[in-house]
Amino acid sequence: MFNDFKSLTYLSGALPLALFGAMAASTPAAAVCQGPGAPTTTQTRCVTAIALPTPLQSWDISWVNPQRAEYYLGDRSNNAIDIIDTEHLTYKRSLGKGLFRGAVFNSGGTAIITSKSGPNGVVTHGRWVYAGDGDSTLKVFDLDSPPANAIKATVYTGGSTRVDEMALTSDGRYLLAANNAEDPTFATLFKANGDDATNSAAIIQQTKVDKTILPPGFGLSLEQPTWDPKTRRFYTSIPIIANNPTGCNYDGNAGPITCSGGLLVTDPAHPKAVEGAFDSTSNTGVVPLINCGPNGSTMADFDNLLLGCDSANLPGSTTTTVINAKTKNQASVQGIVGSDEVWFNEGDDRYYLAARNQAKPAGLTLGSASVLGVVDITSVLVETIPQSSPTHSVAADSKRNRIFVPQAFTSAGGVGTDKNTIPGTTPSQTVGQQLCGTSNGCIVVYEHDVDDHEDRVDHGDHGDHS
Repeated sequence: MFNDFKSLTYLSGALPLALFGAMAASTPAAAVCQGPGAPTTTQTRCVTAIALPTPLQSWDISWVNPQRAEYYLGDRSNNAIDIIDTEHLTYKRSLGKGLFRGAVFNSGGTAIITSKSGPNGVVTHGRWVYAGDGDSTLKVFDLDSPPANAIKATVYTGGSTRVDEMALTSDGRYLLAANNAEDPTFATLFKANGDDATNSAAIIQQTKVDKTILPPGFGLSLEQPTWDPKTRRFYTSIPIIANNPTGCNYDGNAGPITCSGGLLVTDPAHPKAVEGAFDSTSNTGVVPLINCGPNGSTMADFDNLLLGCDSANLPGSTTTTVINAKTKNQASVQGIVGSDEVWFNEGDDRYYLAARNQAKPAGLTLGSASVLGVVDITSVLVETIPQSSPTHSVAADSKRNRIFVPQAFTSAGGVGTDKNTIPGTTPSQTVGQQLCGTSNGCIVVYEHDVDDHEDRVDHGDHGDHS
């Protein structure tokens, strides 16, 4: 999240928001796309940086609708969905400003409680935007309505913490969202609006995972779902499951986690209240993964899913996993780990990975190993590009082959701030500062010029990423 050789093998932060003004003035604006995050030798090139209305301290997942030429970011600092014009590369507007929880701080103002903050996950289909909030609600917006009347529904999922990551079916008729911070965690299947002109979003079924797979009381969670239009199933990353392998430790209070995660397969046509071990007959249930504690998931060609394995979930892991939705065969991508959101770009047949917990190689002089990872369709790592240290979100516009990566603001301290410092800079600068040309953070835009590097098989545009 690599080259188009289709014949090769396939798998058949602490300071209150009120202080932002002072922080923003601390570093003068400079040229964008500079420094380690803008190498001239990579196939993926930095082209510009887009400023946002509020310094970017806390954000979550992002999305692109190529038909509308819009990028959407769940920006908790701005208490809104930021919308970027992916054609002209400009900030357009804030959607739902003030309607979300925003960045919720602990009582001492020393950390953001992400499980209570919002917006979080965001997906779109046509005119409709769906976003999760920190009060266990799904908010539904109509992009074609006047801004003051854009919100059409707030649907409560029954928890006390955030509705997090989510996915839509290709026709926009079903949506699956995870309440990742509940214990026991659960997913909610919604009826969504498709291409309708009026809203009718509603809950269909809440689903939990059998307690022998996700024992309650240990903070085990569900993460990012994705949709496969061929198998007609949702596939949701599970960071840790019990007994994978047998006798492994899933209790973070009892020492290092040694259990790998799983992949929850859900049939929206036949949803269940409880999902158990994988059933090959119905193609539903939990598939155990090999050496992977995943956060993100994204569907690519040939029914292959790339899962954003994270060493924060499975300490010591060093690879990312690709799994086939039909056969469940698994393969490892070497050299990249630590991802949250991952994205498959149909425009260049590459995966893009926001890897904030990348394994730090010996001799690295930067403050962290956070990178944008680029993997080709044959599951080979093409390149890694340094990013701001909290970077965990990425989305791509398949029509324009532009990749959008949020960069954190930089301050002397504070939650969410970029700590990926660059040695030898005076005054001391971070990777994000040199990419953005400011200490406020930004959305950095990369491009991959397909014609310069490979002969691409054109699959056409498949619409919204799904």
